[in-house]
Amino acid sequence: MRLRQLLRRVLPWLVSAALLVYVFGWLTEWDKLLEATQRANAPIFVLVTFADKMIFFLFWTMLQVQAVRRMVGPMPLKRLISLRGGSELLRSISNPLADAAFLIGLVRITRGSPGRVILAASVPGFVHAIVMIGQVTLALFLLEGGLSANRDVAIAAAIGWSIILGILFSVRFARRSTGRWLARVRMWLEQVEFRAFLPMLGWFVLLAFMDICVQWIATRAFGAPIPFLALVARVPILYAAFMIPSFGNFGTRELAWAALFGEFHDRDTLIAYAFATNSLFLIFHVVIGIAFLPRAIGLLRQVRAASREGEDLPGGPLVRDPSDP
Repeated sequence: MRLRQLLRRVLPWLVSAALLVYVFGWLTEWDKLLEATQRANAPIFVLVTFADKMIFFLFWTMLQVQAVRRMVGPMPLKRLISLRGGSELLRSISNPLADAAFLIGLVRITRGSPGRVILAASVPGFVHAIVMIGQVTLALFLLEGGLSANRDVAIAAAIGWSIILGILFSVRFARRSTGRWLARVRMWLEQVEFRAFLPMLGWFVLLAFMDICVQWIATRAFGAPIPFLALVARVPILYAAFMIPSFGNFGTRELAWAALFGEFHDRDTLIAYAFATNSLFLIFHVVIGIAFLPRAIGLLRQVRAASREGEDLPGGPLVRDPSDP
């Protein structure tokens, strides 16, 4: 059992390290990478990449606040921004690590049941996934050559819809006898008015469009333009690759860009673009994390102190799960 737990913790990082060695030690020709980077319009590229990061940060924060407020209870916006901002420091290391830290902090701040709070915070991710899969499916009918010439996009759409429908089917027909946690998720979902989340679907459609526009401008600023429809079809696949634990997405992003958009540019240019993007995101994550971390730590300390005294946080009541005794 201990060996299994050890492998579960270590194996993702071994995979990540192997990817880094493969991409930067084997695939990358550093002189060509530097040459491709020097051709970029640096000011525009940095500005657009920063805009991309801030758009995602603000959108996700606002939509998670909306989900928590609807499924758990009222929560001050400043507190969630501070918590999410502080977790961005860990995103420079790993996306799953940052998300885990954010969810743990959110559970402590809300004092709601962990399952319900995590479910509420995960609703935007589920909605975003549906939008991304819909985006891939729509693009499949617009890409030149259709399904036969874009089998990777077709396979991604089929896998994506299979996973979404599988999750919905499992939750819909869950019973306590077949899956206690699924049954409880179903119970929570039955209390949710899903029409209230329709605006969130619209916001994510807008976010997806803005993201493609930003990527379209950024690739041109870097000197590696990618057609708009190609970005629409394959950027969601790129994001799916980020589910693989990696050190700040280094290795994963570069390999995915080279694989997905190899028909438009040489491998070195694509790796250079992805590497430059990763480097800037690393800086942005550190800056945002350092800016919000003191506030996030102070907030968690207030929660701990208030919990010992049996009181709420200053400035407003904490969120409480209505289903809790």
